[in-house]
Amino acid sequence: MNESVNLVCNQCSAIVRVPTGRLGEGPRCPTCHAGLLDGKPIALTTATFDRQVGGTSLPLVVDFWAPWCGPCLAMAPFFEQVSRKLSAKLRFAKLDTEAEPVIAGRFNIRSIPTLILFRDGVEVARQAGAMDASQLSGWLAAKAGINLQG
Repeated sequence: MNESVNLVCNQCSAIVRVPTGRLGEGPRCPTCHAGLLDGKPIALTTATFDRQVGGTSLPLVVDFWAPWCGPCLAMAPFFEQVSRKLSAKLRFAKLDTEAEPVIAGRFNIRSIPTLILFRDGVEVARQAGAMDASQLSGWLAAKAGINLQG
């Protein structure tokens, strides 16, 4: 079976089809040559949110945060650590609720940090409050149905 997924390039917004067996090989965008799964969370804006959330077929977890939020800042290194570890299985993104209040309002964000897991553009899970790397990995394994071992 030759399955593939769609990924949205963070640099040029091209939608790129990547065979699932090659996700761990550092795929690059054929248009701009940027790395598609570099292990770093994507910074989302109002202009890029819908394209990234709706255009990728890998599960996408978005961290809704603000720069003044202590728990958000405390969780940020754990979010980045898990992003590096699971970049071939999930996409990771961050949305600054202060800079992008329209998106935060659309998803009724009332507490930060709030994580929302999207699959094929649809919200499938939500978690409010800071988590460490172990808690975050466990939540993602349960909600996204991913195997943390392989």
